[in-house]
Amino acid sequence: MVDESVFRSLAETALNSLMQHLILREEEEGAGFEAEEQDGALYVVFEEPAGKFVITPNTPVRQIWISALSTSFKLDWDAAASAFVLPRTGEHLMALVDRLIGEHLAG
Repeated sequence: MVDESVFRSLAETALNSLMQHLILREEEEGAGFEAEEQDGALYVVFEEPAGKFVITPNTPVRQIWISALSTSFKLDWDAAASAFVLPRTGEHLMALVDRLIGEHLAG
């Protein structure tokens, strides 16, 4: 497990990169969602079909948690990949969020 200050830095960097990625996707015609940052968490808000994803760092367990599609996804830091990864599938944070957005919009 990484040190708390290291985790905070890694999580902040990962969430900032994800936010920039989501902003670029928002600008695409008909993206279907809006990304917001509030108090260190990211929110992906959908109008149709209605819904919201919440992406937050969980410092005590050194994970990034995603609440989406009525499921909780818990990503661990993978030093070899230099990324937060979902252990079950091996997906990196950005790829996972892109997949979940696609699944939600396909509804």
